[in-house]
Amino acid sequence: MYVLLKNLHDMYLYGYVVGDLERRTLLVNTFYNVSIAIFYAVFRMAIWLSREWFYQRELVQKIKNEQLVTELQYLKSQINPHIVFNTLNLIYGSIHKTNPEARQLVVQFSDLLRYQLYECNVEKVPIEKELDYLSNYVNLQRLRKNDNLTVNVEVSENSKGFTVAPLLFSPFVENAFKYVSNHETKHNGITVRLSLEKDTLMFSCFNTKNGKVVKTADGSGGIGIANVKRRLELLYPQRHELKIAENTDMFEVELKLIV
Repeated sequence: MYVLLKNLHDMYLYGYVVGDLERRTLLVNTFYNVSIAIFYAVFRMAIWLSREWFYQRELVQKIKNEQLVTELQYLKSQINPHIVFNTLNLIYGSIHKTNPEARQLVVQFSDLLRYQLYECNVEKVPIEKELDYLSNYVNLQRLRKNDNLTVNVEVSENSKGFTVAPLLFSPFVENAFKYVSNHETKHNGITVRLSLEKDTLMFSCFNTKNGKVVKTADGSGGIGIANVKRRLELLYPQRHELKIAENTDMFEVELKLIV
């Protein structure tokens, strides 16, 4: 477009107004104007490449700084867990043997921490380990809730022999125990289901509520659920379907995952 318009301009100005007969031909003007256009294009490309190089250098430096911070945090986290586990061992030894329930609670809590700290630092874990973690968590939560709460965990027999990303389901179960209802005269319940249909994992979590819709920034029930949504987008793109339904009496999550 530049060359075409400049040709017409030059042919009229230099060829007819100024009187330069050579500039009346399209060939002379085209050669000159194309050269200018190429110069502008190359100059603009050089500026663009310089800007991109600067942005890339800044990005690389930012990533290096974030990696350094992450490494320092990781090294720090490797120190604190030893103190926690030593303390748990001390508590376990201090509980009298005539109180086996309390000792079992410490063991289950220790297993939860060990799984989170040491066994989840991989891309995927066996589904059996993930189910053991959920089972321990549910058992601990049952003890701190009243007897008016019914908790059902239903896992199909074929839900084994495959791997999943760690801690995908726990935010939903934690959310269920956090917001479950505490009615005195009505049913209070939590139901967790997990099954495998061909290559699709079906997970659902349901809990009754106190008649109040939880308002959050992302509308999903909390930061934990927002985080697991993002993890699903990154780890299972185009291979998952997440549905969340909520009203004043219930909160339900359905997750389909192609494993």
